[in-house]
Amino acid sequence: MNIEPACCKHTAKSPAERRHERVRNSIIAAAEKIFAREGEIAVSMRRLAEETDYSPAALYKYFGSKADVFNAVRESFFERLLARMEEASHGADTEQICRDMARAYIETALENPGTYLMSYSSWSEYIDRDEDSFGNQAAAKLESMISSGINSGLFKQQDIALAGKSVWAAVHGITSLLIQVSELGNGIDDEQSYSADKIIEFHITFLVNGLKAGS
Repeated sequence: MNIEPACCKHTAKSPAERRHERVRNSIIAAAEKIFAREGEIAVSMRRLAEETDYSPAALYKYFGSKADVFNAVRESFFERLLARMEEASHGADTEQICRDMARAYIETALENPGTYLMSYSSWSEYIDRDEDSFGNQAAAKLESMISSGINSGLFKQQDIALAGKSVWAAVHGITSLLIQVSELGNGIDDEQSYSADKIIEFHITFLVNGLKAGS
C-alpha cells in the first residue's frame, strides 16, 4: 500500500470517488463522536445511520460491518503515524531515529486522543488482517529501525520482532496513561509535579537504553 502525496491522490480521483471518500470520512467522524460521548457499546450501524442521516442500507455501501468502521479508524491513525515515522527515519543516527519514532507515536495519538482510544477498542475483534495495512507497515518500519541499530552495534543482539512488540507496548502504555490519567504527573504526596513532556522524554530514554548494547 503506497502513500502518495495528498495532492496527487486528490487529482487522480474522479468526482464519484471523491464523493465516496467524503461520505466514508463523515461516517468515520460520526463513529468517533459517538464513541467519545457514549463509549464503544453505543457505536452500531443503526446509530451511525441516525448520526449521519443516511439509511442503514446506504451505510453498508461504505462499510460492511461495525468492525470495518473500527478498522478504518485504526488505519487512519496508523496512516498518519507511518508518515511521521518516515520523516523520523531521516534522522542523524539510529538512536535519534528511535527517539523521534517513539515521540511521533505518542504525539500523533495525543493530537486525537478519542480516535486513538477507539483504534484500540476490542482490538482482537476489529484488527485488520491485511498484510499491507498501515498498522503492519508501521510495525515493519519499527523492526527495520531496530535491525539497523543491531547491525550498527548500538543495540544488543535480540529477537527483532519481540523487541518491536515490546517498544510498541511501551509507547502504547505511556500514551494511554497520558490520555486517561490526568494526574499522571503528580507525585505520591502531590508535592512534585512532572509535565507530560518530561514524562515522555524520560520514558523514551528508559526505552532506548533498554535496547542498547551493554544494558
